[in-house]
Amino acid sequence: MTTVKTLLALPGLRLRVRAGTALLDRPVSRIYVTELSDPGRYVSAGELVLSGLLWWRGPGDSEAFVAALAKAGAAALAASGADSDGIPEDLVEACTRQGIPLLEVPADLSFSVVTERVVLALAAAAEGARKRLLSAATEDSSVEALLERARGEIGLPCWVVPVGTPSDLVRRFVAAGGRSLEADDVSLRPVGGRHALPWLLAIGGRLTAAQAEIAEELAGLIGLARTRADEVRAVTDRVLEPLLAALDEGSDPHAALTATGLRGDLRVVVARTEGSEAARGILTELMPPGALVGPAGETTWALAEDDGEWPEDWPATVTDTLTGVESLLPCRRVLIGVSDRSPVSVLRGAKEVAHYALAAAAERPGTIEVVPGGEIGMHRLLLAGAPDDLRAALRRRVLGPLLNYDAEQGTDLVHTVRVFLECSGSPTRAARALHVHVNTLRYRIGRASELLGTDLTEFTEQLDVYLALSAGS
Repeated sequence: MTTVKTLLALPGLRLRVRAGTALLDRPVSRIYVTELSDPGRYVSAGELVLSGLLWWRGPGDSEAFVAALAKAGAAALAASGADSDGIPEDLVEACTRQGIPLLEVPADLSFSVVTERVVLALAAAAEGARKRLLSAATEDSSVEALLERARGEIGLPCWVVPVGTPSDLVRRFVAAGGRSLEADDVSLRPVGGRHALPWLLAIGGRLTAAQAEIAEELAGLIGLARTRADEVRAVTDRVLEPLLAALDEGSDPHAALTATGLRGDLRVVVARTEGSEAARGILTELMPPGALVGPAGETTWALAEDDGEWPEDWPATVTDTLTGVESLLPCRRVLIGVSDRSPVSVLRGAKEVAHYALAAAAERPGTIEVVPGGEIGMHRLLLAGAPDDLRAALRRRVLGPLLNYDAEQGTDLVHTVRVFLECSGSPTRAARALHVHVNTLRYRIGRASELLGTDLTEFTEQLDVYLALSAGS
């Protein structure tokens, strides 16, 4: 990082400090030459302002000029008194009051030489910073180590923002089309690497050209560090694979479960990403800490402990998060099913619940669908375990006469019965839902009861008929 003190040591410049001796550690981002009496609108934070004082006409002129530099956050003022009989005393006083280091440029030194030396020094510092960052990445590839080194090199706060964490910065990045963004308060860079959910490198302020080069290097190095960490995690997560295989095969899962290190009640999560193998990357980013995630593919599984602290709003939070960055996702749809909290003894059943929750998500129209097992009715879960042929046979046995009548008469009593049962057997509610008179509804239900040989106002009879209706959906 180039500071005001660095410039004092540049050979051939012979700069002399006239004010602000205690402020020489300020970082310098670039150089700006001006002879305007009010240069505030053109000066950026961290700049070395170079002036021949042509704007100075007499005592009192310096205060407004220096105040503008201070407001803009200039690093220092380098001034030549060649055209003003030396450095005016009121300029020295103004710089002292406003906290701006004042460097006197020798009268025999041209501004072109000063500019050239400063630009070369800034370029050399940027190159050195990139080399030091690369060295840090080699010595310690952790993201935090790179950020700590970068804060010193850039001279601004640096941090990583996962896109999987909803925030104003993520929204601004998405609005910018996933490209680098420069603003007065923050600069954003996408972290390098091919990941299902990208990270952002955030830097607290607008960047100079030299700082931007360092930021690009840093974003790439953080991407490499993240990729290495993901590779290490993938190896660790492989302990989940024998457990998933045991659950699929129906063998005893206890030995495989012990190897995972998971204890207590568990949650099973399954994700499918249509059009890419991003499911593992998305679950890795969004699952609570400590979860294990299965291998990459369009569909993958995850397992997490639930000791009572599982976030009950996890499905809604994930839906909101992914919907907010939908344009950045590498797939057409993201579908996720989540099991209930389950003890180890029913882990195989929990996996089935997650599977059917995923199937329910696939039936919904949205691009992002996350369905908790609690939303899947008990009857659907029970029917889902029956073979297709068995469900079709049971449906025909219970509903056969009604299905035949509809086919012969061109009616839809099956639909009427379904709506009636879904309205808890209320003729008034069912008539309203079907947009018919309540007497018409009662007639149709009576006719359906005759055809089925059952009383559709009795709960046990209703249950059999509704299960038969559900067996076909």
